[in-house]
Amino acid sequence: MQIEEALAKFVTQLEADGRSPHTIGQYRRHIGLLARWARDVRPRGARIEDIDHEAVAVFLTSPVATSRGQGSGQKLATSANCLRSSIRGFFRYLHDAGHLREDPSRLVRRALTSTPPPKGLTAHEEGGLLDVLRAGIGFDAERDCALFELMLRSGIRVGSAVDLKVEDLDLERGIIQIRAKGGRRDQVLIARDVAEHLRRFMADQTSGPLFAARDGTALTTRHVARRLRGWAKRAGIKRRVSPHCLRHTCGQRVYARSGDVLVVKEVLRHRNIASTMVYVRVDEERVRRALG
Repeated sequence: MQIEEALAKFVTQLEADGRSPHTIGQYRRHIGLLARWARDVRPRGARIEDIDHEAVAVFLTSPVATSRGQGSGQKLATSANCLRSSIRGFFRYLHDAGHLREDPSRLVRRALTSTPPPKGLTAHEEGGLLDVLRAGIGFDAERDCALFELMLRSGIRVGSAVDLKVEDLDLERGIIQIRAKGGRRDQVLIARDVAEHLRRFMADQTSGPLFAARDGTALTTRHVARRLRGWAKRAGIKRRVSPHCLRHTCGQRVYARSGDVLVVKEVLRHRNIASTMVYVRVDEERVRRALG
C-alpha cells in the first residue's frame, strides 16, 4: 500500500474520531513529508511495507524532517516533537487496523523539552489594541471590537468565537455556550461589562451568527486572524499577534490577579491542569521575599 493511500484511510479514521480540521491538516503535512522522503530514497517507492523502524529513524534525522523549509534553519524542538507524534499516530493506526504486522514507530520517543512560556500581550500592548479597536468606525470595526474584547476577557478560542450564535448567549446570567475543542459543548462565564458590550453590539438581533460579515455569513478563523493582525499593526505592536495570543493574554491576566492555577484552568476550560501550568510564572520579587 502506498503511503498516500494509507494516509487517506488514516484521515477517514481521524474524521470519524471527530478530530479537528487543524489536527487533520497537521497529520497530512507530516505524513506528506514521510511520503516525499520515501519517494526520494526508497527504491520501491513510498510503500508502507518498506518502512521499518530503521527507516523511520533515518527519516526523522533527514533534512526533509529536520529543516523548517525555505532555507530557514532547523525545526524547533517542539516542532520536531509534533512530527514524531504524527509519525507515531499514523503507524500505530496502521498496525492496529491490521495493515502492518509491526509498528515501525514503536521505538520513537519525544525529545525532552521545556515548556515555552505563553506569548500573551503585555498590559501596554493590550491597552493599545483595545484603544484602537474602540476608536474604530463602521460595522467591521464595531464587530471586531466586540469579538476581540470577548476573546481577551473570556479566553475562548477563535474557533469557538466564530461559531457563536446569538442563541448561545445568556447575557442576564453572564453565560455563553460555546463549541469547544473536539466539538464538545461547554459553558463559559463572562464579565458584566463584556455582557453589556455584547448587548449593545447585538442591538435587535435575535438569531444567527453573532460575529458575521456584512452579508450575514459567519466569519472564518483565517479572516479573523487577518483582521487581528491589521488592528495590532495600527496599535503599534511590532511582533506577530495571533488569535491564540488573546487566549494566552487572558490566562496570564487571570493568574496575575488570582495566583490560583485552578481558577485559570476553569476560565480557560482546560481538561488537564498540565495545560494550565504554563501560566504559572514566579516573578523575581516574590522569589527574593521568600529567600529573605
